[in-house]
Amino acid sequence: MLKGKTAVVTGGSQGIGKVTALKLAEEGADIVIIHMGTEEDAAAACSEIEAYGVKAKAIRLDVADFEGVKKTVADIIGEFGTIDVLVNCAGITRDGLIAMMKEENFDAVINVNLKGTFNMIRHCTPYFIKQKGGAIVNVSSVSGIMGNAGQANYSTSKAGVIGLTKSTAKELVARGVRCNAVAPGFVATAMTENLSKNNKLVDAIPMKRMATPEEVADVIVFLASDKASYVTGEVIKVDGGIAM
Repeated sequence: MLKGKTAVVTGGSQGIGKVTALKLAEEGADIVIIHMGTEEDAAAACSEIEAYGVKAKAIRLDVADFEGVKKTVADIIGEFGTIDVLVNCAGITRDGLIAMMKEENFDAVINVNLKGTFNMIRHCTPYFIKQKGGAIVNVSSVSGIMGNAGQANYSTSKAGVIGLTKSTAKELVARGVRCNAVAPGFVATAMTENLSKNNKLVDAIPMKRMATPEEVADVIVFLASDKASYVTGEVIKVDGGIAM
C-alpha cells in the first residue's frame, strides 16, 4: 500500500510513534524516525523497522527548533528523495494545576506539541506542493476537545493541533495534500503507566479499558494511506467513547 514511499514519524522511537512507524514499514514505506529519546531505543526501533525489508533512519532532533527542523527535512529529501507521509506524534506532558503552573512548563509543552507540529508541517509543505501530493497525520488528544483538569498546557497544545490540522487541510487540499488528526483518549504507554492504576479513571471510559498503541496506530496508518484518499480536515477520536 505504501511501497516506495517515505514516511517521517516524530516521536518514533517509542510508544504510539514507534508502533506507527512499524505499521507503516509493514505496509512497505521507508521510515525516518525523529526522536529525543536514547540512541539505544532509536537503534532498536530501526532494527525492527528494517526487518520489514525497508530503509530506516533515526534522527535526534528537538522538533521545537525551527531551523533544525528545516535542515533535517532538507537532509531527508536529499537522502530519500521524497517525503510522502508525515506523522506528528512527538509530545510531552508537564502536568500541574493552572494556579501553580510554572511558565516554563507551559512553554515547553506548547513548544514541542504545537510549535513542533507546525515546524514539521511548515518545512515539509514546499516539498508536498512540489510533488503535488502528501499525507499529514497529527496526533492530538481528547484533552484538546474536552479539556482536562491539571493539563491546561497539554489541552491547549492539543486543541491548537486540531486548529492547525483544519487550517492546513484547507490550504493544501488544492495541492493534493491531505491533513488529518487522531485524538486518542487514554492509551496504555509508559506516559500513562501511573494512570492505568487509577480504577476510577478507567471506569469513566465507556469501554472500561485504555487503548493499546496499536489501536491508535491503525487509525493513523489508515489516514496516511490511499484508503483515506477522500478524507481531509478530519479529527478521529480513538478514545473508547470517553468524549462521545
